[in-house]
Amino acid sequence: MIGFLIKGILRDKHRSLVPIIIVSVGVAMSVFMYTYIWGFIDDLTRTNALYDTGHMKIITRAYKEIADQLPNDLALTDADELIHTMEEEYPGVDWTPRIKFAGLLDIPDEKGETRAQTTVMGMALDLLGKDSRERERFDLDKSLLEGHLPDKKGEILIPASMAKSLGVAIGETATLISSSARGGMALFNFRVAGTVRFGIQSLDRNMIIADIEEIRYALDMESESGEILGFFDNELYHPENAQNIREDFNKKYSNPEDEYSPVMLTLEDQNNLGELLRITKMELYIIVGVFLFVISLILWNSGLMSGIRRYGEIGVRMAIGESKARVYKEMLIESVVIGFVGSVIGIAIGILGSYYLQEIGIDVSGLLKDSTILMSPVLRAQVTTEAYYIGFIPGLLATFLGKAVAGMGILKRETSQLFRELET
Repeated sequence: MIGFLIKGILRDKHRSLVPIIIVSVGVAMSVFMYTYIWGFIDDLTRTNALYDTGHMKIITRAYKEIADQLPNDLALTDADELIHTMEEEYPGVDWTPRIKFAGLLDIPDEKGETRAQTTVMGMALDLLGKDSRERERFDLDKSLLEGHLPDKKGEILIPASMAKSLGVAIGETATLISSSARGGMALFNFRVAGTVRFGIQSLDRNMIIADIEEIRYALDMESESGEILGFFDNELYHPENAQNIREDFNKKYSNPEDEYSPVMLTLEDQNNLGELLRITKMELYIIVGVFLFVISLILWNSGLMSGIRRYGEIGVRMAIGESKARVYKEMLIESVVIGFVGSVIGIAIGILGSYYLQEIGIDVSGLLKDSTILMSPVLRAQVTTEAYYIGFIPGLLATFLGKAVAGMGILKRETSQLFRELET
C-alpha cells in the first residue's frame, strides 16, 4: 500500500510538490536556527570561561561583593597552597591563579618624561609556569601580531591598537602606575615584548597581559591571587559537575561569617550567564513550537485545497466499497511520506547552511565596536548530533496534523455528495 501511495505522490505533483517545499523550508530554517543558537551558547560560555569566569572561580566573599572594582586588597592569601589543596581534592580540574588590575600605562621619552599615557585594564596570568595552560587558553600564539610572547621577567603584551595610538615600539619601556594591595601607589617598569589582537573588542581596547609573579611583586601581593579559576578537561563546561564541586567546596571551606573566607562560583553564577543561558535554551523550544503551529496551519489549508480537488477521486473510491476510515488512514500515511521526504531535504539544506556558518562564520565586529560583552565578533553555528534528526519531529508532526485536520472534512461528507462532485 505504501508503494502504491508513493507512486501516486510522484505522479501527481499537485498533491506533493507544495507540501514538500513548505516542509523543506520550515525544517531547514528550524535546523539552521537550532545550530545557530547552540553556536551562540557555545561561544558565549567558552569565551566567558576562558577570559573571565572559568568553569568555576574561587574568590573571597568580600571580593565577590565589589568584584567590578578589582579590590586586590581583598584577594585570596596563600593562593598557591589553596591551589595545591584543590588539585588533591578535585582531580580532573586545572586550577590556575589570576589577578585583574587597572591603572595607567605611561610611555616615557628619552629624558624619562611622559611621552604618552592611557588607562589600562590588566590581566596577570601564569605565563612562565612549566605546566601552565594559560597561553593556550588565551590563544596567545595566534593572537600575537608583532614581537614575541613573554619568556622572561618584566615583559608584557599590549593591544596592537594601543601600541599604534601611543606610538610604542617593541622593546620599549612602559611604566604601570596603579595601586598596591596595601593601599599605596605602585610603579613598575615593564618592557613591551609584543602586541596582540584577540578579535574581542573589550580585550583589544585596553587589556595588557603580564606574568602573575611580576604583578604580585609590583602590587605587593606575594603568594596572593585575586581569583583562582578552575577548568575541566578539554575546556568543556559540565554544569552538574561544577555545581557539585561548588556545593562541596563551599560546605568545607566557606564561612558566611568571615568575609575573607573563600567562596566558589560556577560559570552560571557570574555575569548573569545562568539566566541568559536559560532564556536562550528556551528559545529553542519556542522556535520549534512556532514552526509546528505555523507549518501545521499552512499544511492544513493546503490539505483542505487538495482535499477539495480530490473529492471526486475519494467519491469513486468510496463508491466501489472503500470505507472512510481506510481512505482517511491512507491520507495520513501519505502525509507521513511527504513529511519524511520534505524533512530529509530540509535537514540537508539546513545542515549545509549550518556548516558554512560553523566553518566560515559571519563577521559582525562592526556591530560590537563599542561592546563590553565577552563575545567573539564572528557568528558561528554548532552542528550537533541532534541537528541531524531534530527537524524530523516538527516536519513529520506538522504534515500529519495538517492532513489529519484537513481529512476531517472528508469524513463529515456523505459518500453520495463526494460521488456527485465527480460528475461536475
